[in-house]
Parts: sequence; C-alpha cells; structure tokens
Amino acid sequence: MAVLSNEERVKILSDIIEIQSVNEKELDVAQYFQKLFKKYDIDSEVLKLNGEASRANLIAEIGSGKPVVAVSGHMDVVTTGNTALWNYDPFKLTEDNQGRLHGRGSADMKSGLAALAISLIEIKTSGTLKQGTIRFMATAGEEVTSNGAALLHERGYMDDADALLIAEPSEDGIVYTHKGTMDIQVASKGKSAHSSMPELGFNAINPLVDFIHYLNAEYAKVNEKDDLLGTPTMNSTVVSGGDQVNSIPEYAESLFNMRTIPSFDNKKFEALFNSVKDKVEKESKGDITVNPYVNRDPVYTAGDNEFIKLAKSLGDQYFNRDLPLTSSTATTDASYLMKDKDENFSFVMYGPGKTGQAHQVDEYVDKDTYLTFIDLYTQLLTRYLNDCNS
Repeated sequence: MAVLSNEERVKILSDIIEIQSVNEKELDVAQYFQKLFKKYDIDSEVLKLNGEASRANLIAEIGSGKPVVAVSGHMDVVTTGNTALWNYDPFKLTEDNQGRLHGRGSADMKSGLAALAISLIEIKTSGTLKQGTIRFMATAGEEVTSNGAALLHERGYMDDADALLIAEPSEDGIVYTHKGTMDIQVASKGKSAHSSMPELGFNAINPLVDFIHYLNAEYAKVNEKDDLLGTPTMNSTVVSGGDQVNSIPEYAESLFNMRTIPSFDNKKFEALFNSVKDKVEKESKGDITVNPYVNRDPVYTAGDNEFIKLAKSLGDQYFNRDLPLTSSTATTDASYLMKDKDENFSFVMYGPGKTGQAHQVDEYVDKDTYLTFIDLYTQLLTRYLNDCNS
C-alpha cells in the first residue's frame, strides 16, 4: 500500500511549483524537500553553491553500501516569458478538464523531481530495499550552466555510483545518450573615436564581422554525423556592438551556441574558434577573445545494461506500449555527473512529461503519468538494486 495518497503526491508537486525558482531560489526547494524527508527519517544535506546565497543542491540517501544508484533532477525553471499569454497562473499548479497539471516546471522538471523524492519515501517506509544505496541529488542551475551538477561532480558524489537516473521529461522514450552544449562569447576590443576621425580609433565591429564570416565558412567544411545524435550544430544567436551612431565602437561581441556530438565535441569547437581568432587577428590586427562560458559534454553510452533493460520493461508494462531506446538533442546534468564515466556506464533519462512541453506557455504534465512514474521509479530502483550481484 502506498505511503502517500494521490492527493498528497499532487500536493507536493503543487508546493514546489509555487516556489518561483526561476534561475535562482533553489535553496527554497531544497529546504522544502529536506523538511519532507525528515518526516520519514531520511537524512539529507543542503550543499550551497559558492557565493550564491539562494542557490543550493540537496543530497539525500537511503540504504547502504554497494551498488549505488544516483537519481537526479534540477530544481530551477526557466522564465515564464509574457505571462499575458498564459491561460493558467504559471506558479499555481492547475488541473484542467483533461487531467493535465499546468504550471512552470510541471514538465521540466519538477514532476520528475517530485516523483523521485516520493519514490524514496515509499521505498524507505516500506523497507523493500534489501541492499545497496539510492542517492537523491536535486541540483541548482541546470537551465543555464549546470553549476550545481558541476559542484556535485567536484565533491565526488558520483565517484562510487554504478548507475544514474535523470528524470527529465522523456515519457515517450528512454534516453541513453544525448548531445552536449556549449556557449561561447567572442569579444572584439577596439578604440573609440569620433566618427569623423575614424583614423584615431579602431572599430571593434569590423574584426567581429570578419570572425563570424570566417567561422561560418570553416564550419561549412565540417562533415561529422552520429548515427544516433545526428550532426553538431552551431549558431551565432546574439550580436552587439557600439553605443552611438557617430562614435567608433570600442567593443563588440557575439554569442554562439553549439550542440555537440562525440566525433565533433566541445574541444573541437573551441579549437575551431581559436583557429579563426588567430586568422582574424593576423589579418586585421584586431584584439579578439574567445570565452567558452557554458561547456557541457555530450553523454554517450552503449545503452546495453540491466538498468536500461529494466527501465524499458517497466515502462512498457506501466504504460502499455513499446518504448523506444533513443537519444536526445537536449543536454542534461549528466554532462557533468558522468564526466569520468565510460560508455559502459548505466545511464537512463526517463521521466514524466513530454519533451515538447519544456519551456512552453501553459506547460503541463498529465496527472496520471506523473502518478504512474512514482510507482515505476519505486519498482525500478528496488528491483535493480535487490537483484544486483554486488
């Protein structure tokens, strides 16, 4: 018999949706779960991010010894955009007449996070875990830099892990590999002057324009493709420079976003950018800086292990369908959490919510799907650990 009723399960999701953790305030979510876990004698630890008072991770464990399964989800959400476009209050969980629960983060990914937390409570209270450890890791900052996951990796929380489950919205398929992501700032420094005397200054925009032109030309020569992940992508998404029409600009910059694959990964993109920088500086005498400020590697596993097989078996059973084992173009905290793991590591991304609902107006998760995932996780974690030959 379940420890928490369906009403209580939905109330937990409702409570954390109301915490407006838009790129901050994860500490409030962490403290909510810490208080919830304490009611069920589950020990937890709040790990604050350096220099950020409102941002923190939460780590909780049940069981002991090997094997160790890490389960993870992020506590931050993206902005709502123009709230006038929403039919529902973004920060009040609202059920419509089709059984869909609306709210910012309902799909991405507070429903997955809540489902993991509740499964921990169910397993702890029922005493069904006979061996091994489940390590719950709620992270900060996934939507921008994954700095919460980076801190967990740095502190060694994944060192002894034998498997990782991330509950990102992916109910239509079980993901075992995904692209990396990279954001690079390219800055051009010049010298200001009056536009009537340009020879006294140096226009920072000109080398930046050359940089973008040469970069696009060089990237057009890249011919890499992965059977699962497809091709890498590169886009210049922000360009800015100058502040007055009759002044020579002393600064200009462009921001680039890349989605990476193992055969053309983050390091290769950085090398490409630096080679173009060298070319532009040589030709124009410009002063160019290449700054990779978001750097999350692709996650590539073989997808052939008992953990993913059990996840598929249970997913097929609970949802009465034949779930595909698949890849994702999106990036998760696994990019940091699995930095030292090889392709044989057991990684599964599988959670309530459809991928297409992430970051959307009137974002939602189906209530029945959310509730079902709690039971699925409870079975997946106990069966995998209890059946492992530790």
